[in-house]
Amino acid sequence: MLFAEFDHGAIVRKGTGRATPRMIRFVIGNPLIMRQMVQHVPDAGSYAPITILIDERSDGVHLSYDRMTSFLAPYNNATALNVARELDAKVEALLASAAA
Repeated sequence: MLFAEFDHGAIVRKGTGRATPRMIRFVIGNPLIMRQMVQHVPDAGSYAPITILIDERSDGVHLSYDRMTSFLAPYNNATALNVARELDAKVEALLASAAA
């Protein structure tokens, strides 16, 4: 589910007058997955839905994603971490498919 889309590149382009960079931030997620994490670690709501950044650079298009497991690891909750691992695997598969 797409929650929001931000055109970061437009902000940069306004200052330069150029047609580049093209950079978009997507805030996406599945509310059911977020609920599973928040039930065990309420602070997970600060990190979900996730953010994916797609930006064009001189060496190609880059896809960026901060793994949910990195956010939730400090809370030491095995159940929430398991959900986060599954989410990371899904997002990384999606990004790999998009990059192909």
